[in-house]
Amino acid sequence: MLKFICHLLFAFLALSFSAVALAGTQKGLVTKLHKRSSDGLIYFDLIGPSDGKPACASYPYWMIKDENSNTGKQQLALLLVAKASGQLVSVVGNNTCSRWKDGEDVEDIMLE
Repeated sequence: MLKFICHLLFAFLALSFSAVALAGTQKGLVTKLHKRSSDGLIYFDLIGPSDGKPACASYPYWMIKDENSNTGKQQLALLLVAKASGQLVSVVGNNTCSRWKDGEDVEDIMLE
């Protein structure tokens, strides 16, 4: 029984880490920050190579998934600080393109 539980735990951990590995990542400077009035969409571009973006993300920009949530507003604030100060940003994607069909949703933004 213990062996079965260990195998089950290992399989769960492997699946958890593989889902994260499939998400896109990028580190760079914010070059463009867009806010559309028609639907509130916020998206941005970074200078620097990206890696692991899902097939749906056919364009290099990143999407804030919900610009009306506290998280979306906090992510926008981090991007504004980075753009104004010239700080590097690291982005990890959510492996989805739910906010817009051709740009990956942001999971995590970090100022370097």
